Amino acid sequence: MRRALPFSLLLLTCSASNLLAEKNVSLETKLAAVSSPQVSESFDKAIAEPMIGVKGEWTVTDGTLVGKELASDQHAAVLSFQKKNRDSVVRFSFKADGNTKGFNFSLNHAKGHLFRVVITPASISINLDKDKKDPESKAVVLATAKGKIENGEWHTLQVEMVGDCVRAQTDGGLKVEASHPKLNTEKPNYRFVMSGDSLSIDDLQIWEIESAN
Repeated sequence: MRRALPFSLLLLTCSASNLLAEKNVSLETKLAAVSSPQVSESFDKAIAEPMIGVKGEWTVTDGTLVGKELASDQHAAVLSFQKKNRDSVVRFSFKADGNTKGFNFSLNHAKGHLFRVVITPASISINLDKDKKDPESKAVVLATAKGKIENGEWHTLQVEMVGDCVRAQTDGGLKVEASHPKLNTEKPNYRFVMSGDSLSIDDLQIWEIESAN
């Protein structure tokens, strides 16, 4: 297993003008070696615990998980996969449609928001969340990479979380990596957060990494 990087605040910028778009791509891991996933979900039946729609509408349609924001919620749509984790690798296919401007793959700690991987039509970033209990706290962008991620096309996202390091990459070649001491903690769930008409998720796989702690 790779040793965690020392604390750093990274702001990485790169461009990719001709990114490919492909579903369920096998991507190489960097922070840890993986073999067989502990979770492999192809969404061939309606969602059930431990997968919970917290806000918005989440349904399975034609073998795909589809999330939609509801105006009545006055909140982004949120799906929570209630699986405790610390070090893991997550990979899934995604497709945004209509006016959906990307989404967040979000991780909490026991007392609130922790960090999120933010996907937009023009970038991918790793953001440390604001601590709502600390009035001096602010959200911080730890790393970002610029490149077009087209709506209406399937893409693949992989997120590695080992110790205080997080690394995210897409099938089109966008890569970001960052470290922060707060990231090295137990996490109660995985969350998908979206705003807009439609976000499709498929081919969800999770590999649990044996923690060095």
